[in-house]
Amino acid sequence: MIRLHVTVEGKTEQKFVQQILEPHLASLNIATYSRRVLTSSTVNREYRGGLVRYSVVKRDIARWMATDDHPECRFTTMFDFYSLPRDFPEYDAAMRLPDPYAKVQKLEEALQNDLNDNRFLPYIQLHEFEALILVDPEKLDWEYMEHERPIAELVDMVRGKNPELINDGPNTAPSKRILSRIPMYDKVTAGVSVASHIGLPVLREKCRHFNDWLTQLEELGRSA
Repeated sequence: MIRLHVTVEGKTEQKFVQQILEPHLASLNIATYSRRVLTSSTVNREYRGGLVRYSVVKRDIARWMATDDHPECRFTTMFDFYSLPRDFPEYDAAMRLPDPYAKVQKLEEALQNDLNDNRFLPYIQLHEFEALILVDPEKLDWEYMEHERPIAELVDMVRGKNPELINDGPNTAPSKRILSRIPMYDKVTAGVSVASHIGLPVLREKCRHFNDWLTQLEELGRSA
């Protein structure tokens, strides 16, 4: 059995991995474990979640890879491209590229090269977790039944758009668009629930980079 360790940015991504990806990958003989980035620690407590500096991210992933060095073990990430720390390897070069897909590809390749371990399969979400929600914002009514009109506005807003490319700035990124219509939106609870109701097949169909990553993970089980 392949053991897949996923380093995630925050609670939302961890819950998404645990509730949606983990059962799916288990059917392919892949045992999935996730944890948030360790940002700091004291004698009695660890603080996890959020990407502040790349040096912190690298140290945490490298420590996990050193702890489990067995050949059946693999490692990956689930980080948002939106607000990624500027000290990520090749960040400035990636930002000069016009195509968002080319940007994340360059960043993922740089991350893989910097960690220098063939068991590591990096993933950076375009542009953030809420892109998965905007695949089908009508499903927000599972959590916000009384927001029929705001949900309809979100549906009209993203109609015909590639959800992985919805990111125009700090006020118009996917999460900001949802919050502008549903201020009480809670990404940890409602976000993962809505993604679950949308379902992996639709998420994969609409989000090609997400699909490429999940396909890569699935291949781990098929080739084991």
